[in-house]
Amino acid sequence: MGQLITVWNYIRRYKYVVALIIFLLIIGILDENSLYTRYQRRVEIENLKREINKYQSQYDAETQQLEALRRDPEAVERMARERYFMKRPNEDIFVFVSDTTAATEN
Repeated sequence: MGQLITVWNYIRRYKYVVALIIFLLIIGILDENSLYTRYQRRVEIENLKREINKYQSQYDAETQQLEALRRDPEAVERMARERYFMKRPNEDIFVFVSDTTAATEN
């Protein structure tokens, strides 16, 4: 009982300091919108922005390629030859694959 009175007197004497420490603890760590949580969300937002930029640039490149395929019949032929190894009649195709290329594709 004596220790409880001592603790209570200490809290009464330093009530503003104790209130400030409790407030900082709640704001900094315990609250759902704490500073730590806000930092984690900011990092996540930055990662998502980078991902959006990556997909946007990929979308732009593929849109340009699609427009080229719609306008130019030679582009269609070039893509068919490069990607799908298609050929004209009486033509031979030789595909050279290096060891490093084969290892990275697997």
